[in-house]
Amino acid sequence: MSNKIAIIRIRGMTGIKREIKDTLNMLGLQKKNVCVIVPNTPAYIGMIKKVQSYVTYGDIDDETEKLLFEKRGKEYKGRVKDSKGKIEYNKFVELGGKKYKPYFRLNNPKGGFERKGIKMPFTKGGVLGPRKEKINDLIKRMV
Repeated sequence: MSNKIAIIRIRGMTGIKREIKDTLNMLGLQKKNVCVIVPNTPAYIGMIKKVQSYVTYGDIDDETEKLLFEKRGKEYKGRVKDSKGKIEYNKFVELGGKKYKPYFRLNNPKGGFERKGIKMPFTKGGVLGPRKEKINDLIKRMV
């Protein structure tokens, strides 16, 4: 089991319950085709389970993560500490001496989504829900 999970939002905003919308916002998934990399912890797993009918997710490998940061990574230029120097912000990822935001805007996948579309789970030929290591193939098609 990997220590990082990639989550991609597939479905849009229309008709979402407030509780699910709040969870998507906490994960940083405000729009369609946005990818977020989060640590594999029980708290994040619970949040993912709650919104799994709007996202697809799986274990990301190092090669795909590096590709995401190279092609789609935005550099974080905000403050590291507050004005008084007491609170330290940690909403960025450090790679090669640079700080990057942990979310990425992606294109639609080349060749389209799976045959059954964006309303069916991955296990039944759709897109939504867990896809384990196959998330890397989808990310490579969307970058």
